[in-house]
Amino acid sequence: MAKKIQAINKYCPKVKLGKTVQMKELVEYVSDRTGLNKGDIQMSLSELSSAVKFFNKRGEGVKLEGLGIYQPSIDLGGEYSIRHITDVELENALNTKGAYTGEVENRDNIGKTSEELVEMWNKEHPDDLVS
Repeated sequence: MAKKIQAINKYCPKVKLGKTVQMKELVEYVSDRTGLNKGDIQMSLSELSSAVKFFNKRGEGVKLEGLGIYQPSIDLGGEYSIRHITDVELENALNTKGAYTGEVENRDNIGKTSEELVEMWNKEHPDDLVS
């Protein structure tokens, strides 16, 4: 007997991730767009990372306009982490109609309910139905 989550995971829309852009490529991109020196950009980004760590270690969040807020957090076991709360405008830019140009797996299933995804599973897997 299959579980509902199996059906949802198989048929739900998913962003097909490409490669992760590394620092070198990011620095080149920013340099090309701004005309700034690559070394200065590299150093600035490194210092930005250090600044987030510094302020978070003091219990202070850091707001980066256009990116979001980096904020310290702690779990029940006392393990610290840094939460990122995405800037609303950043998400809105991604959600603007036609803005996303990457691939989406199961694109035809956008807007379907979990019940519809289970129905799809049950049709394709009659010997392993989700109850």
